[in-house]
Amino acid sequence: MADHLPAFNHIEPGIVTVRRDDSLHSVPLNRTVHLTIVLPPDYQQSTGAYPVLYLNDGQDLPRLKMTAVLDSLYQNNSIRPFVLVAIHAGDRIQEYGTAAQADYLHRGSKAGLYTDFVLTELLPYIKKQYRVSSEPSQSVFAGFSLGGLSAFDIVFHHPERFSRAGVFSGSFWWRSKSTADGYRDETDRIMHNLVRKGRYTHHLQFWFETGTEDETSDRNNNGIIDAIDDTIDLIDELVRKGYDRSKDIRYVEINGGKHNQETWSEIMPDFLTWAFPHK
Repeated sequence: MADHLPAFNHIEPGIVTVRRDDSLHSVPLNRTVHLTIVLPPDYQQSTGAYPVLYLNDGQDLPRLKMTAVLDSLYQNNSIRPFVLVAIHAGDRIQEYGTAAQADYLHRGSKAGLYTDFVLTELLPYIKKQYRVSSEPSQSVFAGFSLGGLSAFDIVFHHPERFSRAGVFSGSFWWRSKSTADGYRDETDRIMHNLVRKGRYTHHLQFWFETGTEDETSDRNNNGIIDAIDDTIDLIDELVRKGYDRSKDIRYVEINGGKHNQETWSEIMPDFLTWAFPHK
């Protein structure tokens, strides 16, 4: 880990401050991990540590209109100030997934290495270079699609580091068998199995979003697309594990919502006010 100051530059004006940080080289991933850091309005004038949101697919911030979303929320005092650490994806099909197991096509083969990067390199680097809290209660991880699966997996299995996960159109179909090999919902969805085998942690909370037009696939022909079925089934697993459906879980289903950054941008204020409510 480099000891020098991060090589960032100011990208655009606004209420928030956006910086590009290209100083973090990951040993397990064997690449430089590009970061976009978004600092809250009062960051330069304050001395305290801030809550932090780690976000997969950080290269998508422009399509998410994230600076405009944040500027609006801060203007309206809708959220408490936090630092956003947007992690640009590398080989996302291999690095995102479930750390314990790749899928039946061996996708997600580097998910364990990505988790190692997050825990042993990213968190210490951010703590050293920016004024963020390292308390689990102040640390949130979120992502979209396969990046949402990754974020959920990391938070669920590392409650000593995080307290909340945000999942936009999560790839909870991630499976250990193909349909040609006798795949069954009840036994072969990887994240559902990991939740069943995992443990309940009292402080964890989860936010999920799906769109009714996330996809068209309907494996069991029940008239509900798989993206919704898989997410609701995962929520049911969490409830069976001990999580309170009303207190620990928020589920937002968007009528007409699609599997794209435009839909995710529109619902972003709901997630951010849930994750960082104004006190």
